[in-house]
Amino acid sequence: MTDYKARISCLASGNGSNLQALIDACASGTIAGTIIKVTVNRKDAYAVKRAESAQPPIPTDYFNLVKHGFLAAGEKDPQKVKEARFSYDAALAERILVDKPDLIVLAGWMHVMSTGFLNPVATAGVPIINLHPALPGMYDGAGAIKRAYDDFKAGKLEKDTTGIMIHYVVEEVDRGAPVLTQEIQIQHGESLEDLEKRIHGHEHELIVKATALLAQKIVSAKGSATG
Repeated sequence: MTDYKARISCLASGNGSNLQALIDACASGTIAGTIIKVTVNRKDAYAVKRAESAQPPIPTDYFNLVKHGFLAAGEKDPQKVKEARFSYDAALAERILVDKPDLIVLAGWMHVMSTGFLNPVATAGVPIINLHPALPGMYDGAGAIKRAYDDFKAGKLEKDTTGIMIHYVVEEVDRGAPVLTQEIQIQHGESLEDLEKRIHGHEHELIVKATALLAQKIVSAKGSATG
């Protein structure tokens, strides 16, 4: 069973540059895995084109909170929004788990997962990982790079260092246990735009390393179970 490849399901919302890094790494054998589906929640996400251009093409699935009838457009009632997101997340989990993935990778997925998604996926024993452009416990949530940069400019960033991490996804945003981390020192005179470009370059490397690490563990475990 040494030829087994981890079955990886990817979720993306936008350009999909991290997804492309994963597609390339799977094709080259750097990751002992196969991307079995790419799910997007934005119809115009370029990630779809990347999946379709892969060799062989990767199946895609467009699934949206509003367009697929879970939440009325413009609905602001917090309870209705919460209930709709939970129902959507549960349906999303069902759509993904039908493919029997070994690993789920959020590659630029702009939607915070509720227990509607997390619980059934955990019950199925499938780990979920995400990339966040900050170190563990620092700058949770949106705008992490800018917040670190603002602290740097104000002289409040310890050792002038921020970073990136790949972490397991839990209900508390960006608080799951880290798989891999990388420190990145902000350089004096560096603009926010330059820092963002530099961090994005490292993101591609780290998401590939972390996915490769987990895929290899999955392959080893499958081999042990069947050997």
